[in-house]
Amino acid sequence: TSLAELEVLCNQLYEGTDLAQRMQAEKVLLELIDSPACLSQCQLLLEQGTTSYAQLLAATCLSKLVSRTTPLPIEQRIDIRNYILNYVASQPKLAPFVIQALVQVIAKITKLGWFEVQKDQLIFRDIIGDVKKFLQGTVDHYIIGVMILSELTQEMNLVDYSRPSAKHRKIATSFRDTSLKDILMLACSLLKELLAKPLNLQDQQQQSLAMHLLKLVLNCLNFDFIGNSADESADDLCTVQIPTNWRTIFLEPETLDLFFDLYHSFPPVLSQLALSCLVQFASTRRSLFSNPERAKYLGNLIKGVKRILENPQGLSDPGNYHEFCRFLARLKTNYQLGELVMVKNYPEVIRLIANFTITSLQHWEFAPNSVHYLLTLWQRMVASVPFVKSTEPHFLDTYAPEITKAYITSRLESVPVVVRDGLEDPLDDIATVFQQLEQLCTVSRCEYEKTCALLVQLFDQNAQNYQKLLHSSSRNPLEITVQEGCLAWLVYLVGTVVGGRLTYTSTDEHDAMDGELSCRVFQLISLMDAQLPRSSNEKVELAILWFLDQFRKTYVGDQLQRTSKVYARMSEVLGITDDNHVLETFMGKIVTNLKCWGRCEPVISRTLQFLNDLSVGYPLYYTLQLVKIDAVKFMLQNHTSKHFPFLGVNDNYSLSDLRCRTTFYTALTRLLMVDLGEDEDEFENFMLPLTVSFETVTQIFNNRFKQEEAKRMLIGLARDLRGIAFALNTKTSYTMLFDWIYSAYLPILQRAIELWYREAACTTPILKLMAELLQNRSQRLNFDVSSPNGILLFREASKMICTYAHISYFLSMFLFQQYRKLSQSYYPLLECLTQDHMSFITSLEPHVLMYILTSISEGLTALDTIVSSSCCASLDYIVTYLFKHIAKEGKKTLRCREISQDGQRLLHFMQQNPEVLQQMMSILMNTIIFEDCRNQWSVSRPLLGLILLNEKYFSEVRASLINSQPDNKREVLNQCFRNLMEGVEQNLLVKNRDRFTQNMSVFRRDMADALRCEGSPEASNLDMMS
Repeated sequence: TSLAELEVLCNQLYEGTDLAQRMQAEKVLLELIDSPACLSQCQLLLEQGTTSYAQLLAATCLSKLVSRTTPLPIEQRIDIRNYILNYVASQPKLAPFVIQALVQVIAKITKLGWFEVQKDQLIFRDIIGDVKKFLQGTVDHYIIGVMILSELTQEMNLVDYSRPSAKHRKIATSFRDTSLKDILMLACSLLKELLAKPLNLQDQQQQSLAMHLLKLVLNCLNFDFIGNSADESADDLCTVQIPTNWRTIFLEPETLDLFFDLYHSFPPVLSQLALSCLVQFASTRRSLFSNPERAKYLGNLIKGVKRILENPQGLSDPGNYHEFCRFLARLKTNYQLGELVMVKNYPEVIRLIANFTITSLQHWEFAPNSVHYLLTLWQRMVASVPFVKSTEPHFLDTYAPEITKAYITSRLESVPVVVRDGLEDPLDDIATVFQQLEQLCTVSRCEYEKTCALLVQLFDQNAQNYQKLLHSSSRNPLEITVQEGCLAWLVYLVGTVVGGRLTYTSTDEHDAMDGELSCRVFQLISLMDAQLPRSSNEKVELAILWFLDQFRKTYVGDQLQRTSKVYARMSEVLGITDDNHVLETFMGKIVTNLKCWGRCEPVISRTLQFLNDLSVGYPLYYTLQLVKIDAVKFMLQNHTSKHFPFLGVNDNYSLSDLRCRTTFYTALTRLLMVDLGEDEDEFENFMLPLTVSFETVTQIFNNRFKQEEAKRMLIGLARDLRGIAFALNTKTSYTMLFDWIYSAYLPILQRAIELWYREAACTTPILKLMAELLQNRSQRLNFDVSSPNGILLFREASKMICTYAHISYFLSMFLFQQYRKLSQSYYPLLECLTQDHMSFITSLEPHVLMYILTSISEGLTALDTIVSSSCCASLDYIVTYLFKHIAKEGKKTLRCREISQDGQRLLHFMQQNPEVLQQMMSILMNTIIFEDCRNQWSVSRPLLGLILLNEKYFSEVRASLINSQPDNKREVLNQCFRNLMEGVEQNLLVKNRDRFTQNMSVFRRDMADALRCEGSPEASNLDMMS
């Protein structure tokens, strides 16, 4: 391909708008990577290309080339590295994305060749020396040098899951121990030099240099020091495991001062990076310091916080603001309240942090995701109060109520703005709201009297305004919506503080305050329900359900709470004297919602979840109390769409809305079970609505039926029955269901599978129902010896599986590789087939058999141990079957003839495709020798059979490995292989297998010792195994 053609393809790939053109260009350029002329073409693009995209393509090709599992020769990689270093040194004005791509190639070469030796030198480790040459050049060269170090640090920390994890950790650990500290010290010294010079914020080169230096420091501090990467979702729990030999850097006050100075000196795009570094400094592990050193270090951090809060101009930038909030949260994560109060400036700093938090909460629309970190700080501070032994004041009793008040008032003030200006409502992001409320519940319980008084005042005020608006002759919908929004927030907040009783030390006075607040919510429930179905507000209903659930967790069901002061005020106002009366209120609310909110899936779903939680039945006495309530009796006797519209199956409901029916029937059946016993008549009465529905479906099937109506009814019935089956955990009750469904209605479900096998919306609920019926939970399937039910159930399940399998398409292999749950079901199925049904396996078409063996081969390298072990077992069964056939081939007894024919087909296939088993032997040997093998026993079982079946290939593998090592190691490795087969006989008896497994364990350890030395040419070893 000529240069002009390549440049045209580059433009089509990176700038083209025609999808077909781009795909064709990508296809041609991918072929370039595999062509022998790839390197010369890349060189041509770099040296003579007229566009940046041509240079980017060259860098991308080189990156893929040096990242191959089968590496290039060491001399070629050295040449590529040196060429790129000289190229970027001679052309420092290249486009930034081109330099970044080329630097990435250097980083990959360095990482993958970290332990490689040429002429007794670790040839790829002199990168820091190369970088120092760049630091002596122009500013552009300076920037490229820093980019190389930054990219190298990031690359060393990057896990490549296509390569052995043990090798990655070995390289990363060596880099950490030999180079990382020097890189960090170099970066810090360069930042000091930069800060000492007059700063010109308009100079783009200076800004770029500062940015890359800060990114370099951040990459150093983000390094995975101990091979245990923190989950990013648990950001606030992170501790940075700084190596002990870095102590001197962290003990110098100048280090922290440098980054605080950088924050104050740089514009926001750079100061944000300085704060990110400070977040990591604040997260340093506690054990790095002695107690006096830690106090001094914390004092420097607090001094820096004080300085930032006294000069808060930079915090107006969202990036700076977010990082500073993270910084504050990390302070409490890694330091105890007792340590914080001992810091010199603590009283002033806690006041500044409190004011900052209050201001942040008041500006609710600004950076809402950052509030989480501020609330985390205050939640942990307040939770620590009971454990503080210091006599120094912590001032939380002063500031925590102010934080709570700021949150409450700011949320109420947001409502009119959201409604009138059409802004995004924070209540729509319910996950964030719940997270914040969970944090607030602890903070709100500090000086609870103040919080409670505020909530009572605001609730009364808003409730009165709401009632006035409802009774006003000119009802203003906008004002009503505003008041309902405020009431929704207040109900959420009352539920939060009531739920906070479980997280904080409480008194009788606090319980009485909870009663005051709860009275108001229960009164609001009556007011809202009285308006149904004429008018309603979804957000208020969802808030009420949140409150009811918090009240249930706190004050219902616990024997100690039955005399709680919470009921004193509720008895006076509402006549609710104990938790039995509360349960009646709960069930009345549930029935009302199910009747009146049938078209609102969020309310129905949350209501049913609340009903489900109530029905679980712990403690038992309140479940017994539940079934005596009239509302429960009504539901048990009238669970039809006439009374509960959400059970309807008309076109107004989407198929996904029917999912909540399973939860409904699970809860309802649990309540039925309380008094059911062996009363078959009561069970029949309960099942009557479902019986009617099934009879209707039967009639539709027998006539020229309306397909869509029948399908929707069956989907609903399948979900209903699955909920019922899930709750029937006794043998007696399950038998009632089996007798009801078996002869009359299972054939209808079979018919549905035949008709709608292509429609997952229909088949999935039916198959899930069948799976639930087959669950032997609590031994419920242990039918009497004389009962045929077990056989009948198995027959129906088998029939349904066969019906579905024969008329459905087989999933393609890539699905099993992409989806973990699928692979964890597919490979155990293969294991079962190879264990007990090899005659079926051998009868398959050659291309299907090859497909199965290929999938096993790919599964052997899976990171999931469950999958890889299952593949090892499947391979062992296949190899054992083949080995036994070959051993018996000379015997032609009548009893073995049929088996011999099956084995002959498998033997013929293997003779036609010898590379299949050879490849799997290579994979297993590679796993044992070079990887972090966590299932040695599983790997050893098929490996012995593979060696006995392929002794010639095993000898080739052995010779290839030994010859790739230095002369002084070859005899040691030869002895390792001799020891591996010592005492192993030519059979697959259990005793012989166990001997091989023991040998293999020793072999793995001895090989690791033999290869464990700087300079072992591991790349060529892996090449041999590929």
